[in-house]
Amino acid sequence: MKKVAPILLAFIFATFFVACKDETKSETPQETDDLAVADTTSETTPDYLYVTASSGLTLREFANLQSEKVAVMPYGTKVKVVTPESNATMNVGGIKGGMHEVEFNHKTGYAFNGYLSKFFPPEEDMKAVVYAEELKAAFPEVSFTATSGGSASNPTNTETLLLPTNEWHEAFYIAKQLFNIPTEFAFPNPKGSNEEIVKETKPKSGTWTSELSVARNNDTLEKITYLYRTEGYGYEVTIIEEGDKMKIENKSVAD
Repeated sequence: MKKVAPILLAFIFATFFVACKDETKSETPQETDDLAVADTTSETTPDYLYVTASSGLTLREFANLQSEKVAVMPYGTKVKVVTPESNATMNVGGIKGGMHEVEFNHKTGYAFNGYLSKFFPPEEDMKAVVYAEELKAAFPEVSFTATSGGSASNPTNTETLLLPTNEWHEAFYIAKQLFNIPTEFAFPNPKGSNEEIVKETKPKSGTWTSELSVARNNDTLEKITYLYRTEGYGYEVTIIEEGDKMKIENKSVAD
């Protein structure tokens, strides 16, 4: 009996030691997993926006329009947003916005976000259907349709692009590039008369009509239309808000 007691005590001690060792082993991977999850969630993908101003967008030293110019970011430039400004602190050309802190060409500064868009701009002479397909890869809610109509002597073709945004200026700059709206037409200020027509001052030779008409209601945009006519051909581009999207429609006519 005396011999059994030490053996029993040794067995209990050994069992307790192994159990403690196994418990320690089981906790280690869990702690490692927790750390891995924490590291993963701390890594964020930077947001990028694109310059829509046809003449380029100024990068400034501080967050105000009087600050020193650091650089000019060309049209279509993809810039990294360092610190976004969510409040509309200023109004530039009828566009409300603020100054994002952005990074461009290894320089950090501030730029007016009214001329920055989440939609990459169309390339020169890019067809609307091709642009829509590329845009849809990043924004599945984008929709594009093309329909034909009219008569044999006066056929029509209508292209419709729906963008998942309610920002008029984003739709305007895309329409301007896609459908050859002259660069001299600036984004129309929401404030103004209910009906306004602006004619192109220096149209190309052979142009019969080149004008931008704006419909407003209580200093709010309701419709933007660009009309172009020449001998045997014409087209009309309209921009309206449709639900939670902006609708761009281009209707061409062969006379």
